Amino acid sequence: MAETSSSSNEHVVLPKDARIYIAGHHGMVGSAIVRRLKSEGYARIVTRTHAELDLTDQRAVTEFFREERIEAVFLAAARVGGIHANNTLRADFIYENLMIECNVIHAAFRSGVERLLFLGSSCIYPRSCPQPMTEEYLLTGSLEPTNEPYAIAKIAGIKLCESYNRQHGTRYRSVMPTNLYGPGDTFDLENSHVLPAMIRKFHLAKLAAGGDWEAVRRDGERFGPIPPDVRAALPRVVLWGSGAPRREFLYVDDMAAACVFVMRLADERYAGACAEGAVSHLNVGYGRDHTIRELAAMVGKAVGFEGEVDWDSSRPDGMPRKLLDVSRLTRLSWVPSIDLDEGLRSTYQWYCTQA
Repeated sequence: MAETSSSSNEHVVLPKDARIYIAGHHGMVGSAIVRRLKSEGYARIVTRTHAELDLTDQRAVTEFFREERIEAVFLAAARVGGIHANNTLRADFIYENLMIECNVIHAAFRSGVERLLFLGSSCIYPRSCPQPMTEEYLLTGSLEPTNEPYAIAKIAGIKLCESYNRQHGTRYRSVMPTNLYGPGDTFDLENSHVLPAMIRKFHLAKLAAGGDWEAVRRDGERFGPIPPDVRAALPRVVLWGSGAPRREFLYVDDMAAACVFVMRLADERYAGACAEGAVSHLNVGYGRDHTIRELAAMVGKAVGFEGEVDWDSSRPDGMPRKLLDVSRLTRLSWVPSIDLDEGLRSTYQWYCTQA
């Protein structure tokens, strides 16, 4: 991976002996950040499960920060899901994400934490904004209706960080990832994102085509119920929408590397990348997108499925295109290292080890 920065400034910004809290360490992104930090020699990593610390509970979060003397925070905890989950659980998505962000960011400030990295989402950008989407397009138009509550919560997180920086002099940063995938993803067919749902559907169809219905049953026990319409279609695969929308995908370990890179940037380099306040967040993506039909062909190849694929055009497509402009991060000399073909193979291998 090509990434460069001043080593002296990196150690000042995030010293190896810092107590670093990873909010959401059991999630796909949080666990990848933990892996990345450990690989770079960070040993004082603080984590809590949801059972140990409910981030929607303000009192509990305040007490945690008071007791643990945290020095830096990666805020990767969030309520996430695909089109169906976002569109049907609208109140849950806006409430839980707002509460998590408000509680963690405010408690971090009150306990003296100066360094925090907030992870947003590319859905913060308007549905019809020009492509690729630059950071300046934030709040310039209407959001995609199917995930508007989630997007509003993520926009609030960006503005929280920006506002604490301006009022209190903190150094809270925000990164906006494109669609992420990889080990640790959610494969629940009712609530997952497009790529993990696609991987699982192709895998189930492959098993059914080979007559291995016992493996289909075990998959349902491991990754969640198989919806009746998905089961009835086997050994065919039925995918939502027209297949025409274009999406960009970034492997989660690349995202984790970018998060650590951005957190370690010297203040003047981060400020320069943000054009000295013209924007307050940085996009993180691969820089190339594919149609959903192209993605389906790539997933089918990675899984080894050679059967039929049907498209249910009665289902929503979501935004026509979501491609991030990543030029600001590229100018800082960070680029991803894992292409989509390699990432799909790795993700499917991980999936098979979990079944």
